[in-house]
Amino acid sequence: MTHMLQTSLLAAGLLLAPAAASSARAQDDSQPVIRNRSIAYVMTTEEWAMHKTPGAKAECPNGMNEGPREQFKVLFPEDGPKRTVIGTQLAREAQIYFPTPEKEAMPFKEAVGPVVPGLNLDGKVGPNDFTSPDGVKGIDNQFFRVIGCVSSYRDVAALMVTKWRVDNSFNRVVIELTDVDDLGNDPDVTVTTYRGLSPMLPDASGSGYMPGASQKLDMRFGKDFIFSFKGKIVDGVLTTEAGDYLMPYQALVNVSTLLFRGLRFELRLTPDGAEGYMGGYIDIASWYAQRQESISTHHQSYGQESSPTIYKALTRLADGYPDQAGRNTAISGALRVRFTQVFVDHPAKATAQAGGAAAPANR
Repeated sequence: MTHMLQTSLLAAGLLLAPAAASSARAQDDSQPVIRNRSIAYVMTTEEWAMHKTPGAKAECPNGMNEGPREQFKVLFPEDGPKRTVIGTQLAREAQIYFPTPEKEAMPFKEAVGPVVPGLNLDGKVGPNDFTSPDGVKGIDNQFFRVIGCVSSYRDVAALMVTKWRVDNSFNRVVIELTDVDDLGNDPDVTVTTYRGLSPMLPDASGSGYMPGASQKLDMRFGKDFIFSFKGKIVDGVLTTEAGDYLMPYQALVNVSTLLFRGLRFELRLTPDGAEGYMGGYIDIASWYAQRQESISTHHQSYGQESSPTIYKALTRLADGYPDQAGRNTAISGALRVRFTQVFVDHPAKATAQAGGAAAPANR
């Protein structure tokens, strides 16, 4: 009798064990990602917002721009006149580091077309604005006109920048939403940007990153990348007020930053991630130093990038933040971005204070 009772209890235990394990897993799976009214995400991909059609027929009807080698042959043809290295190669290289806005002999092919993704940054609908693929009018994205017909920005650049963003801890962009009551609708939240220090956690496919990992925040050496934005969530979409933002940007061996003026976030949120746009006015000097002056002419030739010509297009199409002389110093644009949910590790208060990590106020 005792043996039968033990056997029955053992059988019951074995039958209950999977149910208990399943219940435990269900409880684990149901743990909310919003903790202490906050949720955080780490950037996994980025790409400049562009309109692309097969073969670039619609946006680049005149073809793609030529690169440094092709331009050099036009500027300095082998037609007999004796030329020096100083007057040719070095003169052209000098224009990369000391660019001027004056028009040059080389033509530049701007991207065209009425439909371009991005954000309406000024709340207006102007004659030079675009319409988004969703039908939103007044999209400010003059940067598309500059890079839309430059080969590297249509394919290679997006892949390389995403790899740099993920592989290099200097580039680790983390956003934390606080004062969050509901990811569906919340009239008042705060978005704070940080630089993370922890590696990314790839998923089993190798093509994405798993949510739920941890990110330690750099409150000391990353204090320059801490900015706060007021925002709201409507029907699962986060939008923020405009504010300046300095993004860490390491490309190859060059460590630099990229300054956005009047940046806004527009992200669709889920418990596992966020996707959408970071749009603002790209500081020309900052972007040019980060991108054009940090990569050799040899490497830019792979993507048909000619720095002197691109600089002239940037200054010609710039549409924001004029200097004292009335020249615009920034150009409207947007990044198409994806984030994966993470749990952030705030360092001890003493460590943060030692780093002087007070979030700059955006006005």
